[in-house]
Amino acid sequence: MKDDNTKIIHRRTPESAAMLANTKRAMAITATMNRLTFNDVEEIRTLFSELIGKEVDESFILIPPFYTAGGNEIRVGQNVFINQNCTLYDLGGLDIGDDVMIGPNVSIITTGHPIDPSERRNATIGNPIVIERNVWIAAGATIIGGVTVGENSVVAAGSVVTKDVPPNTLVGGNPAKIIREIR
Repeated sequence: MKDDNTKIIHRRTPESAAMLANTKRAMAITATMNRLTFNDVEEIRTLFSELIGKEVDESFILIPPFYTAGGNEIRVGQNVFINQNCTLYDLGGLDIGDDVMIGPNVSIITTGHPIDPSERRNATIGNPIVIERNVWIAAGATIIGGVTVGENSVVAAGSVVTKDVPPNTLVGGNPAKIIREIR
């Protein structure tokens, strides 16, 4: 199903060529970033800013390694922490609010392909993800395109989020379900 925020990029088009060029750019930047250590905080911020096309706040912390297939559709707020070995695929647009903590081995994936086997290799589909203010995404969680994670929420370790998470809730499981409210 396509809504107004869905991006569809068909194979062998100028848009797919631009997507491939952007992926190559992102892989070069992340390869450089992934040779750095926790002590290289300023250089990591500089490279991440280059990756997303906008300077990140001095409170931004990322621990390499880090992976993305684009980067230019990622927007981050202030006081964002991204732990090691995270993957953010951002073709559909990825907004990360202030005070967000992303645990190790988290995958935030805005992209996918058509379900129909005859169409699967012919298009890449991007649906936006919004991570609102003060969210904690725990280790190993996966968030799928088209989802908003509401303010102050927690995504439990290992969860697979396929639907919107209301504000002030703890969700967990596969697929993630509300466990309880957070007060």
